[in-house]
Amino acid sequence: MLLAATHSGSFHADDVFAFAILKAATDGAVSLTRSREAMDWDRAQVVFDVGGVYDPDQGRYDHHMRDKPLRPNGEAFSSAGLIWRDYGRAAIAHLQNTATPGQIDIIWAKLDAGLLRDIDLMDNGAMDRHPGHFSALLETWNPTFAENSADENASYHQAVMVADNVLARSVAHAFAAAIAQDAVADAAERAADPRIIVLDSRLPWEEAVFDLNLTQALYVIRPAGKDWTVSAVPPERGSFAQKKPLPDAWGGLREAALAAVCGVSDATFCHSARFVCGAKTREGAMAMAGLAVEA
Repeated sequence: MLLAATHSGSFHADDVFAFAILKAATDGAVSLTRSREAMDWDRAQVVFDVGGVYDPDQGRYDHHMRDKPLRPNGEAFSSAGLIWRDYGRAAIAHLQNTATPGQIDIIWAKLDAGLLRDIDLMDNGAMDRHPGHFSALLETWNPTFAENSADENASYHQAVMVADNVLARSVAHAFAAAIAQDAVADAAERAADPRIIVLDSRLPWEEAVFDLNLTQALYVIRPAGKDWTVSAVPPERGSFAQKKPLPDAWGGLREAALAAVCGVSDATFCHSARFVCGAKTREGAMAMAGLAVEA
């Protein structure tokens, strides 16, 4: 059983989420003391968000000092980010026990760059606070002044339960992204033409293309039910543009009209914005992608 301690009183998203991470990392084998007494901290193996010391070797994870721990880019950690750095991979391994070490690294990095970084920034006042932010929502579990009979520790653990679920679902989505990245990497390695990536299942590919730095990729082919689609790769992450839009003559056409123009007999459609088209067979989709590359 891991003995952990943090401060009592009002809580923030970082000390709530830090404990959720420890729970996942130990598969629940952790007990928590919430206290302002140094003697209680001294009895703990891990102390976070309190104590004035950052020393991972001693299990001390505070971030409120003048010489506070910083990320490589200079952004300040909160207790959540610090606990994630040392315990995040163990948490992932328990939450997704089929993940490979490489996939665990991908999941860890995705959450560190997104959810954990946002909690860190919000806690350190480096991000504009707004009511809809996850940190602000989590902190609404603090009892209000009108709730005189509210149990502060019970409220904290209710917030931890929310954080438990958010952590589990965030890891699940990142695990799916890691699986997709592995599949895209394998498809790219097998591609006869690096400009055309052919996937065997309908999985999300956009993030993987950029995470893997597949700079030559122009089109991604994948199944869509019984049919197949060809999607144009955007020039940068999150863009609605395309590196090489599908041929202008195809835009907005369907079935026979499209087949007559492109010469692929089983062509089914081409979106008017020319970012995606389709065919009834894998071979048809590959033929359309080949034509688009050479157009």
